[in-house]
Amino acid sequence: MGEHPSPGPAVAACAEAERIEELEPEAEEQPPAAPEDHWKVLFDQFDPGNTGYISTCKFRSLLESQSSKLDPHKREVLLALADSHADGQICYQDFVNLISNKRSNSFRQAILQGNRRLCSKALLEEKGLNFSQRLIRHVAYETLPREIDRKWYYDSYTCCPPPWFMITVTLLEVAFFLYNGVSLDQFVLQVTHPRYLKNSLVYHPQLRAQAWRYLTYIFMHAGIEHLGLNVVLQLLVGVPLEMVHGATRIALVYVAGVVAGSLAVSVADMTAPVVGSSGGVYALVSAHLANIVMNWSGMKCQFKLLRMAVALICMSMEFGRAVWLRFHPSAYPPCPHPSFVAHLGGVAVGITLGVVILRNYEQRLQDQSLWWIFVAMYTVFVLFAVFWNIFAYTLLDLKLPPPP
Repeated sequence: MGEHPSPGPAVAACAEAERIEELEPEAEEQPPAAPEDHWKVLFDQFDPGNTGYISTCKFRSLLESQSSKLDPHKREVLLALADSHADGQICYQDFVNLISNKRSNSFRQAILQGNRRLCSKALLEEKGLNFSQRLIRHVAYETLPREIDRKWYYDSYTCCPPPWFMITVTLLEVAFFLYNGVSLDQFVLQVTHPRYLKNSLVYHPQLRAQAWRYLTYIFMHAGIEHLGLNVVLQLLVGVPLEMVHGATRIALVYVAGVVAGSLAVSVADMTAPVVGSSGGVYALVSAHLANIVMNWSGMKCQFKLLRMAVALICMSMEFGRAVWLRFHPSAYPPCPHPSFVAHLGGVAVGITLGVVILRNYEQRLQDQSLWWIFVAMYTVFVLFAVFWNIFAYTLLDLKLPPPP
């Protein structure tokens, strides 16, 4: 799935926020030494006093003078910018940023708040799309609540880079499961094998000083049903989310859920080991579902109520399996079966940190106050759990089962 052919005019109109083309100089003129030199010449024609500002009226005149070189849709977008400036003036830097393809918050606000309607035709109404275009459109409607964001994403997505993070993690989890299945000669419920928890990837409270275990436990699954549900959820939800929000953001949510899961177990279920990627998976799925609920009227995915119900049923089944297994008689007493508390840690991350990350599509998280609040809350929890792991076991005189 690579770059797709040029879409219809409805999509192109709103996608200009991402890819404003440069105005071409007159045929008889020599190309300027730098792009901004050309923009400065154009701007100064309407700013004889060299104030750095022009009125929106003059800005419209500038667009009219360049109308032969501007795509009609681009001209509509720039007019929306003029309409959105309540003070009636546009500064030179805004002008340069827009024309030279530099995305800015002022331009985004112009698209969202401009008085002029760019186009009322929805992306769903576009016809003649090939398979890759329909897939990208489907992903846009599955994950984004605003039509302008959906069109923006649709026209700018090139599958470069592809959603490598979720695919890589999934392949590694499957590979480790198959390796353990062969070495233990057991696939259905591996966790009941006497040698299963001896693996150095599993988190075990007695071995909590080995810090890598707080992350590597995701590559060990209790059995094929445990692996199957996690893989299905993280592929069906995680891959589309990564296609829209990028590997960095999705990896942040996933890893934060994984770490919160193991730390939550070390605080709330102190004697139990942990296996499986449910902490990360539940962080992604709960963030996605919470985002849908918070933007219910804007989300246009088909059968969204049915999809939410299916996702919740799958999560409930997997969580119920984990609870049953935790209290099932252990195959290696006195060590209990793996804990289910990691699921709850993942959900907590998803509905706090995850919601903020998924809500702010293509916007800097550093500028969001709520982002910093949840980062601070997560940091406090991690620090608390670290100190708990260092001191609480001794202070409570807790007798831990030996490692298997």
